[in-house]
Amino acid sequence: MAELTGLFVLKPESVTATKGKDITFVTKVDSTNLLRKPNMKWLKGKWLDLGSKAGKHLQFKETYDRNTKIYTYEMSIIKVVDGDAGGYRCEVTSKDKCDSCTFDISVQAVEEEQQDNILEAFKRSGDADEDAGDLDFSALLKKRQKKKQAPKEEVDVWEILKGANPCDYEKIAFQYGITDLRGMLKRLKKMKMESKKSDGAFLRKLDSAYSVDKGKTIQLTVEVADPDAPVTWLKNGQEIKPSAKYVFESVGNKRTLTINKCNLSDDAAYECVVGEEKSFTEVFVKEPPITITKPLDDVLTVVGEKVEFEVEVSEEGANVKWMKDGVELTRETAGSKYRIKKAGKKHILIINEATKEDIGMYYAFTNGGESKAELEVEDKELQVLQSIADLTVKSAEQAVFKCEVSDEKVTGKWFKDGVEVQPSERIKITHIGRTHKLTIDDVKSSDAGDYTFVPDGYALSLSAKLNFLEIKIEYVPRQDPPKIHLDTSGTGNKNTITVVAGNKLRLDVEITGEPAPTVCWMKGDKVVAEAEGRVRVETRKTLSSFVIEGAERGDEGLYHIAVNNPAGEDKADLFIRVVDVPNPPENVKCSSVGEDCATIAWDPPAFDGGVPIKGYLMEKKKVGSARWTKLNFDVYESTTYEAKKMIEGVRYEMRVFAVNGIGVSQPSANSEPFMPIAATSEPTRLVVDDVTDTTCALKWLPPEKIGAGGIDGYIIEYCKEGGDQWVQANAAPVAKNQYRVKDLPVGEKMLFRVVAVNVAGRSPPATTAQAVTIREIMETPKIRLPRQLRTKLIRVVGEKLNLVIPFQGKPRPVVTWFKDGAPLDGKTIGTRTSEVDSILFIRSAERDHSGKYTLSVQIENVSDSADIYIQIVDKPGPPIAVHVTDVWGFNAALEWKPPKDDGNCDIIGYTIQKADMKTKDWFTVYEHNRRPGCTVSDLVMGNEYSFRVFSENICGHSDEPGVSKNNAVVTKTGLAYKPPPFKEKDMTRSPKFTAPLVNRTVVAGYAAAISCAVRGFPKPKIIWMKNNMIIGEDPKFLMQNNQGVLTLNIRKPSMFDGGRYSCRAINDLGQDEVECKLEVRVVKEKGEEAKK
Repeated sequence: MAELTGLFVLKPESVTATKGKDITFVTKVDSTNLLRKPNMKWLKGKWLDLGSKAGKHLQFKETYDRNTKIYTYEMSIIKVVDGDAGGYRCEVTSKDKCDSCTFDISVQAVEEEQQDNILEAFKRSGDADEDAGDLDFSALLKKRQKKKQAPKEEVDVWEILKGANPCDYEKIAFQYGITDLRGMLKRLKKMKMESKKSDGAFLRKLDSAYSVDKGKTIQLTVEVADPDAPVTWLKNGQEIKPSAKYVFESVGNKRTLTINKCNLSDDAAYECVVGEEKSFTEVFVKEPPITITKPLDDVLTVVGEKVEFEVEVSEEGANVKWMKDGVELTRETAGSKYRIKKAGKKHILIINEATKEDIGMYYAFTNGGESKAELEVEDKELQVLQSIADLTVKSAEQAVFKCEVSDEKVTGKWFKDGVEVQPSERIKITHIGRTHKLTIDDVKSSDAGDYTFVPDGYALSLSAKLNFLEIKIEYVPRQDPPKIHLDTSGTGNKNTITVVAGNKLRLDVEITGEPAPTVCWMKGDKVVAEAEGRVRVETRKTLSSFVIEGAERGDEGLYHIAVNNPAGEDKADLFIRVVDVPNPPENVKCSSVGEDCATIAWDPPAFDGGVPIKGYLMEKKKVGSARWTKLNFDVYESTTYEAKKMIEGVRYEMRVFAVNGIGVSQPSANSEPFMPIAATSEPTRLVVDDVTDTTCALKWLPPEKIGAGGIDGYIIEYCKEGGDQWVQANAAPVAKNQYRVKDLPVGEKMLFRVVAVNVAGRSPPATTAQAVTIREIMETPKIRLPRQLRTKLIRVVGEKLNLVIPFQGKPRPVVTWFKDGAPLDGKTIGTRTSEVDSILFIRSAERDHSGKYTLSVQIENVSDSADIYIQIVDKPGPPIAVHVTDVWGFNAALEWKPPKDDGNCDIIGYTIQKADMKTKDWFTVYEHNRRPGCTVSDLVMGNEYSFRVFSENICGHSDEPGVSKNNAVVTKTGLAYKPPPFKEKDMTRSPKFTAPLVNRTVVAGYAAAISCAVRGFPKPKIIWMKNNMIIGEDPKFLMQNNQGVLTLNIRKPSMFDGGRYSCRAINDLGQDEVECKLEVRVVKEKGEEAKK
């Protein structure tokens, strides 16, 4: 056994280190009386050898002074962390001699208070208890308490361990320098239990607030400590019951409330209640912007009519604000004039009776859009749909005057010969809807006269004549020939009767003759049947009636009536003319558009209805809308019309009605959709960019005012100076803002202009300020070499090279590349040339690409050139012929030759490394050594060294070093060791415990161990006992003996494993015994305690 002796000349002292800083400990050992080199160990705690942890964090250094025979040992801790705090020990041994010393390191924060790393919690401290493992027993003796600090924010190893698999614990501990694995596991479990206790019933509470879009789904989740605990959810203090809207979920410790299809009523405060504890949050429901899906339509109406503005929005129940000319219309301020109505997604503004004051622009606003429409109110005009007609009646018959007007609310008065007609039992006046009737029963001769209907409030009158037909009966004793009494004087043309298509025609013709004649009606060769069919003849004694039910266009024609009796015959011809409303107009189309107007043209209808066309009515509507707006109330005679007050950028459709004396036709087919768009302003900044012998290049900027129609392109035109014949240069509009006009006459002076075109037509032209002479301008070639290419360009092998060299000259110069005076080979080096620059590119640079590159541009006999120097470099090769030329003392001299391959650039230095042939670990001696040789000092006597050299250039070190052909052996000189006579020491002794057993308290179910240390020779026999009973081969116990350190491991102790444990050591010289008390404590779970 080694004896304790005072070998240390200088011992390390306890220090307080600053976190993140470096610290070095130095100790010196006197080897004057030592037979061999001492062995130094640096230990942390009691048993952890730090030599195995050497690396970037821990570094060790050893030096020897031959004159004083003192060894100097250094231990450096790079960037101290919290885990470096604790007790340290350095131990030096040399055969039979040994010595040791201890020192402590404490770590403090730099400036501000920082959270401690989780490593601090697992360093070897007094709270490690028996689970600290076999490596560190200092915790059993020192019982030191460390101030607990919160986990460090930057490196939260606890969070890493918490989320890792148990199989990765050892890897994570090694990565962060944790050596106390058992203590770490115990601490990990303890922190989990503390975390649960600290939060009470909740492991994770609700966030302070949640946000969700209207109509979406949101989940509120908490984690409870007790998986079996009941949970109650409250909304504004009222308990929530499960339903299709509110869904409760329970998975393990998680409790989730899902709210489906959130609306504004779900914007409330929510609580989660577990026992006595509550978790609060607020849910905010965001209403998405309301957009307008169907905009307002313009309305044209007359005074007194009801007007409705209807808009449709994207959501039901949305708020829509109505405004008229900037003034808001509400239910309170609108009064009885306006009514605001909601029907699902539709919002309607109703004007009960429109007046001139209601004219203006109406707006509907939502939080996501707006729509506007214009209301136009015109004076009301009364239209006569059916006028009164002249009547011819006989005595005692009934006379009915009937007319129909467009407004059913209009009242009026009847006049006879200027005197108002008063109703009586025989004369009745009725007004039903739009129809006004004057009925006279039992007509008398005094009822004949002019009858007039005058509507109230209108300068309009309808007149007709009542003719009284007096029948005189005379007795003629002789026969009379038949006579046709046909009166068509009121129809305009003689014997022509006009009837409106669809109406009923009844023509009563008086027939006289004695005896009564027979009557025959014919159309052409076809006899009209009597008393049946749509076209028929009804005959009475002296009256023959020709009837057409629902006149059709085919009923038009020449009809013959013939009567005969024995006294003779009579014939008459009459022409039935059927008139109708005209056919719809044809080919309605938009011929041109403006900013807020459009010109519409159409063709007259193919059939005018038999009556001349009086004019036309026009209507417009927005595309996608179903509401048509009238453009005129008075008939318009022309077949072209300019519609105004349109909105630019909105697509419209038009239709036209034809009007004749009978009525209004059906609407025409809708025109193709068109959009009112203003033509753009003229292009700006038109300049001449280039001129050659036959071409001229122009450039310009877009117009300042473009409008909703955009720009379809540009038209370029030119003409000779003084002329007015402009010639279009491009067949189709060009989209770019530049164009080259070709095929121009040489030497002529030309003017140019540019016009922008779109759907609205051509813009005003932009014209060049002065004429341009078509003649190419000679420009001397000139290379504009970039600044970075005026010096040597250095690139590394494998890199891409892309050089752009601009030049100028007219006409286009001839470009030629040379390398080292010879034309450039295009296999590995590419070039691309345009009118203004030339590009040299190399996809992967090689050293052969180094050299002088020349760019030449030439126009006729004038040229310019530029030189570019390119150097492609690579890493150098290794130095050659590395050898040791001399060894003296602790020094060795090295020499070598420069590498054969310098990487195509200068060598800037060498890096020299040495290696002890025992360890064969390489250490750098010199860096950036410029000479091909050096002297290596501070070699250790008795060692053999090998050397290697790396060459270095601007690309870095060589990949392979040059290794020395021979080694340097540092021989020992002047040391003659005379060992003293050896006297063998008697090492026998009786057993003696150097570290006793300590009373312990352990937790049931977790592995435990009790330890002690014994010394004795011969090696003593160890006996473990429990309550004075020898522990045999019980698999529950594992007994270990490691260099005198005795450990009894107890696997998952229970209450029955508690008691007094003793350890007895016996050899031939005696025995010794130590004992301790072991108490096993059962930890009760929180749930069990709560149930009790």
